[in-house]
Amino acid sequence: MKPLSLDLKRQAIPVVTPSPPLQLDGDEPRRDKTVGVGVALVALAISLFWGANIVALKVGLEAFPPFWGAFWRMGIGAIVIGLWARGEGVRLTPERQEWGPLAVLASLCFMQISLLNHSVNMTSAAYAVVLINAHPIFTNLLAHYFVPGDRVSGMRLIGLLLAFAGISFIFLGKPDARLAMYPYWGNILAVVSAFFVAVRSITTKRVVQRVDATRAIFWTLVLSEPLFFVMAYAFEPPTVGPLIWMPVAAIIYQGVIVAGFCFILWTRLLRDYPPGIISVFAFPTPLFGVLFSALVFAEHLPRSFVVGAAAVIVGIIIVARHQPRPVTGPQFSDQAQPAERVA
Repeated sequence: MKPLSLDLKRQAIPVVTPSPPLQLDGDEPRRDKTVGVGVALVALAISLFWGANIVALKVGLEAFPPFWGAFWRMGIGAIVIGLWARGEGVRLTPERQEWGPLAVLASLCFMQISLLNHSVNMTSAAYAVVLINAHPIFTNLLAHYFVPGDRVSGMRLIGLLLAFAGISFIFLGKPDARLAMYPYWGNILAVVSAFFVAVRSITTKRVVQRVDATRAIFWTLVLSEPLFFVMAYAFEPPTVGPLIWMPVAAIIYQGVIVAGFCFILWTRLLRDYPPGIISVFAFPTPLFGVLFSALVFAEHLPRSFVVGAAAVIVGIIIVARHQPRPVTGPQFSDQAQPAERVA
């Protein structure tokens, strides 16, 4: 399931998983290494794991309702990231002035993940994975107004319009009825969730200028847990199906692999290698998601969906390739380069 910086090198990649500062001890910046075949395969594997995330979410919903599923998933992710941070010597205790921004991030996380889980519960995994990964559309539009120097150019506007047209095409299709109880509302919630991904990206970018990125993501997960618990306890039964191994394994996968190890590996890649090159490997994520959905659920995809998904992906790639030069300053420096992805 990492925020955004002034260029889509950071926008196009995983919200709840920001990277540590790209600095060595002292004031000397880290020198990026060359991306070899091994590193490329690791980055591609992470993209594959992310693509399977929505499918795992759909499987988990067979036993755990949306709020309870989010509660267990975020709790597991917080434990994994907390243990890793302790091992790396990252201080997790916030300063007094950090609690306010962290509470805002937790609130946004609660809203975005809640919308995501309910959307996947209503529509098919293939539709949800493409719609939620359209968040760079909203990220770029919001950055145009709220991030100094990050203006939407002509080519970026073309890419955004193409991606938006792709979303419209997807809405014309009808998911498999056995996988989508309320496809119309599910698709709408997925798009709204993508919008909140963008809001989280912009907000997290601002927060990590003052708060350590790993500490920010850890407390985002921890502080959102009471919200998920209250809503789950008030409105949902603990389970909606038998606790067989598949939905349980799906929850563990989302918490340990996606919110845990993928975060750790991705932040290491962003720390040691050029973010612009590494972020390219995030683009196949929706394609992997559609493939996993077809394999796991034998989902038939109409032509409108294929055309729409292709337009979304091509549009986002166009946006990513036409970014303004980073603007450094006291408010938006390059000392912290968070990566953005849905957890």
